Amino acid sequence: MHVAAEFRCRGDDLLGIYADAIREQVQAMQHLRLQDDEYQWLSALPFFKADYLNWLREFRFNPEQVTVSNDNGKLDIRLSGPWREVILWEVPLLAVISEMVHRYRSPQADVAQALDTLESKLVDFSALTAGLDMSRFHLMDFGTRRRFSREVQETIVKRLQQESWFVGTSNYDLARRLSLTPMGTQAHEWFQAHQQISPDLANSQRAALAAWLEEYPDQLGIALTDCITMDAFLRDFGVEFASRYQGLRHDSGDPVEWGEKAIAHYEKLGIDPQSKTLVFSDNLDLRKAVELYRHFSSRVQLSFGIGTRLTCDIPQVKPLNIVIKLVECNGKPVAKLSDSPGKTICHDKAFVRALRKAFDLPHIKKAS
Repeated sequence: MHVAAEFRCRGDDLLGIYADAIREQVQAMQHLRLQDDEYQWLSALPFFKADYLNWLREFRFNPEQVTVSNDNGKLDIRLSGPWREVILWEVPLLAVISEMVHRYRSPQADVAQALDTLESKLVDFSALTAGLDMSRFHLMDFGTRRRFSREVQETIVKRLQQESWFVGTSNYDLARRLSLTPMGTQAHEWFQAHQQISPDLANSQRAALAAWLEEYPDQLGIALTDCITMDAFLRDFGVEFASRYQGLRHDSGDPVEWGEKAIAHYEKLGIDPQSKTLVFSDNLDLRKAVELYRHFSSRVQLSFGIGTRLTCDIPQVKPLNIVIKLVECNGKPVAKLSDSPGKTICHDKAFVRALRKAFDLPHIKKAS
């Protein structure tokens, strides 16, 4: 399975001037390897099979799969290669980009400032939640991709560890070293790739959901809903999928509207929403998480994944809104049509039209 992925900066940042520094880091990544203690820790987790971990043990990043250039001030990055290798670039490469940019832009910022900001937010959080039953509130660190630095993320996570409602991190290195629960859900690219893997485009989302359950029948059961909009997802998410998956993750669109749709869908299928979990992870901060908790906590289980607003929250530092997304699978286009129009990604407008038709979505004139 051969794929291509591209870097996107959703803001107006001209990051091309950092291309040389980022390229140097990409070259250095070829020397990374899975250490024996890391291998043993991963082996103890219930969802990694031995054949994959043995392959991962021998894996080395190949810098030839990554092109980095300055395109008239914009940072242009394209990745291509076997899917199982390209997928491993995304998170560490985004973390590298974020840290390199902040190292040049904000040399005065430090860990102490990040911790001071968090402490202030935790004081506000305590005031917001005074008298509120927080026993169903669960917070996860999702902040690796856009962190200010590795040191800042580790410091923030160590501080959050002191709170009873902090349940884990998506950074498996931190989870291992700090004895935290490693967290994770599906990525958009799982559904995107199936747009070309599946022989029937209209059935591709169901095929992706089924294939995931085949690989992880009893683990990692949170489904991502916005690769082709929430409404299209729910049409495919019938009673069998809804029963077997543990819950759903919100990553675009209005979170309250999304949550109400999810609860109504479970009820329509005769499934008790209290037996399911909704994970909110789109542009969250602690205040937004509390608002959502107040709204939904009596009706459904909840988890909140916060990233940038924890690991890159420092005065006078502008966080980057950056992603790496799949654009091709086996030489053919794939697309993400999320519930936030600005998050739509695809080069091929004809394929976007075909995807909208296959999933009975209204045509819009402009897709980027």
